[in-house]
Amino acid sequence: MTKQGLITLGRVINRLEESILCILLVAMTLLVFFETLLRFGFNTGLLWAEEATLYLGAWMVLFGASYGVKVNAHIGVDAFVKLLPDGPRRGAGFIAVLGCLVYCGIFIYGAWVYLTKMHLIGIELNDIPLEKWIAQSILLIGFVLLGIRFLQLLWKIIKNESKGFEFVDEAQESMHLADELKEDSSSNAQAPTSGDRS
Repeated sequence: MTKQGLITLGRVINRLEESILCILLVAMTLLVFFETLLRFGFNTGLLWAEEATLYLGAWMVLFGASYGVKVNAHIGVDAFVKLLPDGPRRGAGFIAVLGCLVYCGIFIYGAWVYLTKMHLIGIELNDIPLEKWIAQSILLIGFVLLGIRFLQLLWKIIKNESKGFEFVDEAQESMHLADELKEDSSSNAQAPTSGDRS
């Protein structure tokens, strides 16, 4: 596959991942809304709504974990790593990503074994006429996607395009928001009001 083909494939996977996340969020929100409306407004409900919400949430969490790695949205403790020079910092990032890949590999293997057994047994969900292995296949799909994201990050570290995980710095964001609020309040205090013009 050519470099352009890989880029196109990456874009398709990104769009697919984002679309699935949006669909899952909307479906789960609407389902909970209608179930609440039926239960408290009409004293009835959907028997399968709780189980469906549970599985929609699980799918969203595991797709979201992969997406979070892609957009650097995960929170991590990197106070020590930030003190390191670039070379050792990349080394620490490399080791961390390898650890994450091992973790994904263990879960992928475990999910494969579990889903294979569920498929052979043929158990259905409690309230939905769907085989359990289909609903729980997100275990395999989610960790494969997560593994792909970690492989992409590992490749960026190898090519020296990244030093490792780029975590969200909540303290820095909070300070930035506080500074913006101070600027807004000081500019509002300095702006003349309509009563001051006369």
